[in-house]
Amino acid sequence: MSDTGRESLTDKVTSAAKPDSEKSYVEQATDYVKGTLDSVASAVQPQQEKSTTQKIGDAVTGDNTNRDAA
Repeated sequence: MSDTGRESLTDKVTSAAKPDSEKSYVEQATDYVKGTLDSVASAVQPQQEKSTTQKIGDAVTGDNTNRDAA
C-alpha cells in the first residue's frame, strides 16, 4: 500500500487547525497547492491501494471521489 503523493492525515489536521486569518499568504498558497495535489492523488489512486488512514482522511475531508470497491 503506497500513499505516494498524498498529504498525511497529521498534516491535514495541523493545517486545518490554524485559521487562514492567522496564516501568511505563503502558508495559504502552500495549503491550497498541497490540498489540490492531494485531491488529485486521491481521485486517481485505487481505493484498494489506499492505507486505512488515507481512507479515513478522504472520508473526513470529502476527498473520496474515487469510489472503487474497498
